[in-house]
Amino acid sequence: MSALRFSLAGRTAIVTGGNSGIGLGIACGFVDAGARVMIAGRSSAKNRHALEALRSSGAASDAMEVDVSSELSCEELVQKTLEVFGQVDILVNCAGLIVRALPEQCSLPEWNAVMATNLSGSFLCAKAAYPPMTQVGGGKIINVGSMMSIFGASVAAAYGASKGGVVQLTKSLAVAWAKDNIQVNALLPGWIATDFTRGARERGGEFEQAILARTPAARWGLAEDIVGAAVFLASGASNFVTGAAIPVDGGYSAQG
Repeated sequence: MSALRFSLAGRTAIVTGGNSGIGLGIACGFVDAGARVMIAGRSSAKNRHALEALRSSGAASDAMEVDVSSELSCEELVQKTLEVFGQVDILVNCAGLIVRALPEQCSLPEWNAVMATNLSGSFLCAKAAYPPMTQVGGGKIINVGSMMSIFGASVAAAYGASKGGVVQLTKSLAVAWAKDNIQVNALLPGWIATDFTRGARERGGEFEQAILARTPAARWGLAEDIVGAAVFLASGASNFVTGAAIPVDGGYSAQG
């Protein structure tokens, strides 16, 4: 297969949560593959820092402060992307929120906040991106789930439920929008060394040993480990792949 099948040249991508961690790693990978990138994140300072990193390589990129739990904010994100770049071809829903608490200690506002960002945010951004994708003859939507889409965790009930929902949302959108040549897939990262997992890594000791013992790759993943799968799902190489949920976890989920 020609390497051109994996090229993103001439395409515009929106990456929510693209100002740090996995999202920024994906944004950098898309730029390397030739895409124009719009970063969306809550923090204007983090957006600015990420944008500087992208533009240092000469990439066509921009950033916007966005609250993905707001339908209006998601619509404004898509509209600004159209104004700056003229089209929307790729959407990565990577904005995420976690509340670490036992179920009986998780308040309803905390539960709702996680659901609003992780699940509703993915839906709202996809819904907003749908019309411009149909105008250019199709598109790619990549929802970032988690290994918690598969496994339960005692201190992450809201997060796990939201990420499980992301996988089911992915399947529903894939079925609904296949007629529009829009492929919708999910990535399920494992234990990735980012600010998001800093607390878990700092616990060290038996906790970290258990993670590494279960991971056949015997290491924490890096943000750049997600990039190859993301570029594949964003490119023409995956035109017959839709509704899939792909673990990128060093083999963590391959074991019973």
